[in-house]
Amino acid sequence: MEKAIRVVSIERGYDPREFALVAFGGAGGLHACELAEGLGIPRVIVPALPGALSAYGILVSDVVRDYSRTVLWRALDKLPGARLDKEFLALRRKAQEDFRREGWKGTIRFDLSVDVRYRGQGYELNVPHSRGMIEAFRREHERRYGYSYAGREVELVTLRVRARIKSKNTETTNFATPGKSGKQELRKAPVVFGSKKVVATIYARELLTPGRKFRGPAIVTEYSATTVVPPGRRFGVDRAGNLIIEI
Repeated sequence: MEKAIRVVSIERGYDPREFALVAFGGAGGLHACELAEGLGIPRVIVPALPGALSAYGILVSDVVRDYSRTVLWRALDKLPGARLDKEFLALRRKAQEDFRREGWKGTIRFDLSVDVRYRGQGYELNVPHSRGMIEAFRREHERRYGYSYAGREVELVTLRVRARIKSKNTETTNFATPGKSGKQELRKAPVVFGSKKVVATIYARELLTPGRKFRGPAIVTEYSATTVVPPGRRFGVDRAGNLIIEI
């Protein structure tokens, strides 16, 4: 899993040390801190109701449809503007027809992009459609792979349109609970971290007071998930109900 995170971050030109790791699912919190330590990520966020986060996301997500068309056009510095406009218009009209046929109402937002590559390459980079798209591709190629060719011909491979209608279920919910003013730990239990056995504190997440800080080793339990906090790591719940662990 650490390698998979490296593929979508470091190998794409992003430094994981500049991001937080969001851990969800019933088992996400079990190994999130260990992954963050291995990648140098400074913070782990376990959202409220982590075991149901995917279902909640589907409930509040926008309605999205993706459309594409393969073209294989060559260009050096000048884009085939008229042909691009014609093909993108056809894709947008197809999206409008599909939304209307399915009964969706609301303003449709369109995001236009193109898969671009240097002529002769076997892979493409997706860049937003704009007048400066070729130069944007060269900059992204430089950022991603460390080099670019200023005078080399490029190929526009695939035109893409993402059409979306904003969800009406976007009102956020505060999942934080008041917590308890008194004792918030359930019990102590022996836990092995690496090869060392330590005594960890077991907490019920719903009893944690927002804003109060705790320290590992700890096990945070809740209905849909369990989170493991290694020794010495500070953690707490914010006002939105997210469990924040400082690595």
